[in-house]
Amino acid sequence: MNNLLVIPSIDIKDGKTVRIVRGIPELNCGAYGNDPVEMAKIWRAENAKCLHVVDFDGAHDNSQKNFHIIRDICSSVIIPVEFSGGIRSLEHAKEVVDLGVSRITISTMAIENKKEFEKVFNHFGPKKIVISMDVVENELIVRGRSCKTGISPFDFAKEMKEFGVERFIVTDILRNGMMTGPNLDLSRKIAEISKARVTLSGGVRNKDELMDIKNLIPFGVDSVIIGRALYENRFPCQKLWRVAENGIFS
Repeated sequence: MNNLLVIPSIDIKDGKTVRIVRGIPELNCGAYGNDPVEMAKIWRAENAKCLHVVDFDGAHDNSQKNFHIIRDICSSVIIPVEFSGGIRSLEHAKEVVDLGVSRITISTMAIENKKEFEKVFNHFGPKKIVISMDVVENELIVRGRSCKTGISPFDFAKEMKEFGVERFIVTDILRNGMMTGPNLDLSRKIAEISKARVTLSGGVRNKDELMDIKNLIPFGVDSVIIGRALYENRFPCQKLWRVAENGIFS
């Protein structure tokens, strides 16, 4: 595999597109406007191969008020949509998949309710389930990035890999939306320890840093989620996207 998959993030709160700074949705998206569905169409028009959609209302309040937006995004683009947003049960996961998403991410449930997570994982399998790890100073945080767990991300990654998980999304929350550069060491170490595939998230500013991430492909870091840097036009977009290898989103 020689190509790095670049995944735009669309973060939604109260029905609008927001930017995230250290895990907190606090800024709108300026010139791009606040409509998540229009944002999805823009990224598709600029040749994105898939999208990462975060429902912050779902993550914090277990709300479904943005579900109609998620459904509209999925029906408006022909590329896979990955969903993150407080999935707490198998029934909830089924409802989200029925919206049209291709893959769901799970964080809190895998830590706080392993029996329910096992039901979800066994029902959908490793191709549709990815574990999202939000990390602050080598500690996992959960419940919409609001509660510390005291759990090492490295120990948790090994546990989840033994469970059958094949992919992790790794976010250094202190770099998230801060434009301070990605935490390469964290993602590489999790990939090496778990022997799973890793999507890096948080801190990417420019094309040079994409090349730094691309150098981690041999270790298992094969994709990157980017938010703020894309919204601020820090890339020559038509040159940014890489054709995804077969199976990278399967």
